[in-house]
Amino acid sequence: MKPRLVIVAGPLRESVFVLDGEEVQVGRDPSNRIPISDPALSRRHCLLRREEGTYKLHDLGSRNGTYVNGVAVEETGLNHGDQITVGNSILVYSVREDGVESVTGPVEFDDGLTRATAQIHPQDTVYLHPERILSELSPASRLGRNLNALLKISHAVQSIPDLEQLQEEILERLFEVVPAEHGAILLDGRGGERFSSVFARHRQEQKGEAVRVSRTITRRVLEQGIAVLGADVPGSDGLGAVDGLASFNIRSLLCVPLTVFQKVIGCIYLDTTDSFARFDKEHLELVTGIAGISSVALENARRLQWLEQENLRLTTEINLQHNMVGESARMKEVYQFLSRVAPTDSNVLVVGESGTGKELAARAIHRNSPRASRPFVAINCAAIPEGLLESELFGHERGAFTGAIGLKKGRLEMADGGVIFLDEIGDLAPALQAKLLRVLQEREFERLGGTHTIFVDVRVIAATNQNLEVAVKARTFREDLYYRLNVVSLVMPPLRERREDIPLLAEQSVTKFAAKCKLRPKQISSEAMAYLVNHNWPGNVRELENAVERALVMSFSDEIKPEDLPASVLYRNPAPGLHQANYQTALNELKKHLILGALQEGRGSFTVAASILGVHPNYLHRLVKKLGLRGSLASLTRLPSGGPQASIGNA
Repeated sequence: MKPRLVIVAGPLRESVFVLDGEEVQVGRDPSNRIPISDPALSRRHCLLRREEGTYKLHDLGSRNGTYVNGVAVEETGLNHGDQITVGNSILVYSVREDGVESVTGPVEFDDGLTRATAQIHPQDTVYLHPERILSELSPASRLGRNLNALLKISHAVQSIPDLEQLQEEILERLFEVVPAEHGAILLDGRGGERFSSVFARHRQEQKGEAVRVSRTITRRVLEQGIAVLGADVPGSDGLGAVDGLASFNIRSLLCVPLTVFQKVIGCIYLDTTDSFARFDKEHLELVTGIAGISSVALENARRLQWLEQENLRLTTEINLQHNMVGESARMKEVYQFLSRVAPTDSNVLVVGESGTGKELAARAIHRNSPRASRPFVAINCAAIPEGLLESELFGHERGAFTGAIGLKKGRLEMADGGVIFLDEIGDLAPALQAKLLRVLQEREFERLGGTHTIFVDVRVIAATNQNLEVAVKARTFREDLYYRLNVVSLVMPPLRERREDIPLLAEQSVTKFAAKCKLRPKQISSEAMAYLVNHNWPGNVRELENAVERALVMSFSDEIKPEDLPASVLYRNPAPGLHQANYQTALNELKKHLILGALQEGRGSFTVAASILGVHPNYLHRLVKKLGLRGSLASLTRLPSGGPQASIGNA
């Protein structure tokens, strides 16, 4: 391929220039072959000239100099991979396809006892101590060559935000300086047993073959935070006897920790089966230095990936349009499910008790789907007699049966392009189950009395409060239809499993029914709210709304009190562990005592007793009824008839 310059940093970052002329000039002036708008560059900064089949770099007396691999130059030949720094730009000289084809695959762990032939602490490696480098460096030294590799990696890890791409780049650079055949980067190790991110590849392409990693070695590195070298696996004590290493003919292995702020976040693992390419302590030093440079970049990329995913999840959840109320953990799971399912076209089965909001969930799926502008057609399979349900679903032709005086489109046909919601699907008759199955499989049907096939494009959302798996076993519901409907399923939680949502639901119901009944909204007293939270709500949200509406209408005071609530809510057995319910039980006993005392003092007169208690006589009658005091009033002395007081017998 033709030589090229790849710009990896600066104003022209990610640009590629093919070198196809005898001379290529770089500078700030627009007349240059590669013009870079950067004040740090001279108007004519440097020149690349073809000489003897390759390119040489010449500095043109620039103000800030021209650097190759970090060294200032006036004239030098270029080799593949050299980095040219001019001003704030970095240009990489390339004469061949860069890199080795990536072969990623799963990781298989090999358990077994191992003993390394060498180990160091990361902070002791020479590559992280510039003063030691300066004292040992010589132009032809191996240390000098390794420093060039470190420089390339340092530039790469700072410019790649994608986690997978970054791991690929690190392993590729490692293969350039370490004679490893297999490599893996493992992040977020938990005792060497679990990793949140695993990236592995072979030096050469080996499709379908996993990269095997010694679990014992990785566990030791993660737990102790030390880098480990197995230079001669067959000849070392302990390593040669490990079945996994022996069976795969591993000759050398190397594992170093990835550490961020003294916390091990993962490790780099390398091995080879080549007996002539053993790892040595210099390789251990080098890879440990590379790990030190790469750790923060890997952690930042991992966190960025998590933040992007979390941002997408939260944005989707916030943008989810629905009429459901609740902030509990169970409802958040429902919202997350809806946000994932709504954009798809899969059939959905919504399961839950009556009153849990199954239809609201179905409408939320439709509202947030690509079909939102198309019809949402609902039909209750239990509310329509079987003889009429078939006509409602599929429609009929004129004369199909007695009373069919004209053509009628069915609900399925009306929902074409949109959503059909089949509520109480468990009550669908067997004959209609077979016809519905054909619609799900073939997307076609005929009207009653018709011969013309009608094709429809509908998404089916079904709901039931029955256990369809039990119905399938009892042969009252078709198994094939069940699996067609149950592509994805959602279980709507009953109200008793999300009690923390009850106050929010109750307050919203007050606002809703105050507007409906043309009443002034009222606060719910803490005592009344405790009863609401304590109740099991077998009818779920629907029952709660009915109770709140009744209390709003019946309340005499400026707030809703316990006495305004239905008797079923007030006098159920207290739920275990609910201290507020115990308080309410004691409060009820006190109310009984006060009411009986007032009636005794008033000689059975509700008017007098109400005056003593400071409440309305009608309200006192309701209290007596709700607290079950009628039987206790029989022994009270009645006033003579003819008085203004109401007698107990007429209460």
